[in-house]
Amino acid sequence: MDATAGATTPPESEPARKRRVHGMLKLYYGLNEEGKSSDKPESLDPCDINGPHFDPEVFLNKLRKECSLAELMDQESCMVKQIRALDSDMQTLVYENYNKFISATDTIRKMKNDFKKMEDEMDCLSANMAAITEFSARISGTLQDQHAQITKLSGVHTLLRKLQFLFELPARLNKCLELQAYAQAVSSYRRARSVLKQYSHMPSFRGIQDDCHAIMDQLAQQLRQKFRDGGSSAKDLSECVELLLQLDEPAEELCDKFLSHAQTRLEANLHSLEAELREPTPGPIAASDLPASSTSKPSASPLAGTPTDLSSPTKNSFPSPTARTDILEFIDRGCNEFVSSLCLVIASYQELFINRPQEGDLASKNIPQMASGKLHSFVDALAARYFNLVERRIQEEKGVGDNSLLVRALDRFHRRLQAVSKLLPGSAVPSLGTEIVVRAARERIKQYLAALQSFYLDSLTDVRQALATPRISVGGAVVPPGGGILGGTAPGKDATPSLPELLASLSASILNQIKSVLASVHLFTAKDITFSNKPYFKGEFCSQGVREGLVVSFIKFVCQSSRQFCESAGDRGGSTPPALLLLLSRLCLDYETSTISYILTLTDEQFLAQHHAPVTPVTALCSEAREAAQKLLNHYVKVQGLIISQMLRKSVETRDWVNTIEPRNVRAVMKRVVEDTTSIDVQVGLLYEEGVRKAHSSDSSKRTFSVYSSSRQQVRYAPSYTPSAPMDTNLLSNIHKLFSERIDIFSPVEFNKVSVLTGIIKISLKTFLECVRLRTFGRYGLQQIQVDCHYLQMYLWRFVSDENLVHFLLDEIVGSAAHRCLDPAPMEQSVIEVICERG
Repeated sequence: MDATAGATTPPESEPARKRRVHGMLKLYYGLNEEGKSSDKPESLDPCDINGPHFDPEVFLNKLRKECSLAELMDQESCMVKQIRALDSDMQTLVYENYNKFISATDTIRKMKNDFKKMEDEMDCLSANMAAITEFSARISGTLQDQHAQITKLSGVHTLLRKLQFLFELPARLNKCLELQAYAQAVSSYRRARSVLKQYSHMPSFRGIQDDCHAIMDQLAQQLRQKFRDGGSSAKDLSECVELLLQLDEPAEELCDKFLSHAQTRLEANLHSLEAELREPTPGPIAASDLPASSTSKPSASPLAGTPTDLSSPTKNSFPSPTARTDILEFIDRGCNEFVSSLCLVIASYQELFINRPQEGDLASKNIPQMASGKLHSFVDALAARYFNLVERRIQEEKGVGDNSLLVRALDRFHRRLQAVSKLLPGSAVPSLGTEIVVRAARERIKQYLAALQSFYLDSLTDVRQALATPRISVGGAVVPPGGGILGGTAPGKDATPSLPELLASLSASILNQIKSVLASVHLFTAKDITFSNKPYFKGEFCSQGVREGLVVSFIKFVCQSSRQFCESAGDRGGSTPPALLLLLSRLCLDYETSTISYILTLTDEQFLAQHHAPVTPVTALCSEAREAAQKLLNHYVKVQGLIISQMLRKSVETRDWVNTIEPRNVRAVMKRVVEDTTSIDVQVGLLYEEGVRKAHSSDSSKRTFSVYSSSRQQVRYAPSYTPSAPMDTNLLSNIHKLFSERIDIFSPVEFNKVSVLTGIIKISLKTFLECVRLRTFGRYGLQQIQVDCHYLQMYLWRFVSDENLVHFLLDEIVGSAAHRCLDPAPMEQSVIEVICERG
């Protein structure tokens, strides 16, 4: 191996070999060309054997000076080992890289051979290219003379073919006309039109052009005839328009003709729909036409009679006039005929006039803008007529029973109009159709509100009849004249109306009707209804429509109609049964307590109302209901007080108190007053709580009035009852009033039995007092007043919140009678008690 290397490489000199070996050592130790370590700082120490400034003499002198003989021998031994290790490592490095050197040599030798072969092939390719170039030049030179002739002949051939097409064009057009191949005829004519126009100055071409014009005029006349026939399909009509446009017919005139023909077909659809409608026949009065302040008859209401289901067909007094065709079928017919045809017309029109590529002279006429304006006007006019028919049909849906057909019809109507919005962006048709849907929903809510109002008024009529007419019980269930089961009593006998049963029946029936109405209206917000989730419908419909327009309006109507019963006695209030006032006051109070909150919560849960718009708060409605209840109860107290007052007034005004006989018993009117008061107490106790009373004294029924006490002292104070000393009597009366509390006769009553009876008794006794003040009494007249007042005191103190109130008023009555007595001689208290106990 060494011999081979020596044979192939020249011998190197000794200095060169040392430099090479030294360079390899530098590489092994990581030194650069200058002898510096690539990763260690340069050392300047001459004794550093690994540094570039190493000096052997200095190193040896240092060792001899600093080290002993043994250390020198050890240092020598160590350096020998290092030298041997370096030699071994270098030899290993050379052996490891030898194969790589051999492989590199073989690769270089092979590359030299391959490049030599490639050079030979490139020389061969270059020679071939030169031969090809020479051969091509030779061929071109040979054919150069014939090339111009061939080109000329080819042009002549093409021209002859065109001329042949032109000469055959009239015959070809006539053949297409016979076969009604209008599209092919127009295509052939358009291909030749420019050439004929260019060479029209030549007689032969002029004749061909005239013949072609005559044929194409005839073809255009036949195409125009298709418009007037009216039997062409939409596809044929579109083809006719397209061909006429290609024949340079005026685009505006074609637009008008196309729309006129389409209008004829669409108007036929509208006439067909209009034939389904007929003039509404005179029928029952609609619930919406009922005055809010009047009670309606059962026959005039969609919800008349007893509290029953709204959807009952027998109770629906608003049958649809067009019983032959329901609204869903009507809307389906309109959508399938009119709307579908309209969409087809829009699509065809746009394809022909608006979306069609404009070329040549047509591009400068701005046909799409003109055509778009005509299309919008055309669609808006026909859609307005169609919407008018749809609204008329919707308005005929007066029944408040099943909503499903109406909702499905509106949903289908809304869906089909979306196709128009996609075909004709920017059209007002979809928005107008949406307004119809919204108005229909609002009108439906108004109908339900009117039906609820009418039902409420009819229910009040039934209550009044039940209060005025005895009811016959059948099988233990009390049946009023209206037919509703109101409660139970002994079978086969007349039953007195029970206020709690009437109240429960009235409240339950109204609540059930509200729930039924909400269930019917809820169909408008079903998930499968397209317009139900639209922002322009759902929020407004749920919040302002159902909640405010239906539920809140009905609650307000209940409160307002109830307050109308509190009008003056000369109007409605005089004919209103007091029991009805009491029942309505309790109904309004129950609404304020729980019913209003329950109804509104139920409404919000069902319709997920998002109250973006301001809505009526629950507290405002509750306050209105409480105000109505308070007004009704106050009026009830006033009416009952006036009834008793009327009896007392007549009993005082119709009697001769000066010449009356000595009293032997209590007057019948006083017994009637106590009986009526007891009846009122029972009546009020059926609907209201007892209330709070002040502590009664142990002898309330036997208490003697202050006037009685003073009456016993009449002998002592006789001059005070004689006309000769009026000032003393006034003085005693005024002093007595100073130490008594002021009594407010017409103060508002509280919602309990004691407060109601207190108010009635105050009005009654105040009337009694004022009537006594207007009369003149004799001795026995005064004594009769004493007997009557004592009898009233024996019973009335039980009904009031403070017995002192009764005592005070009766004291005032007896005192006023004594003051107006010509011969004031009061009866002994023991005699009065005997008469009252006996009577």
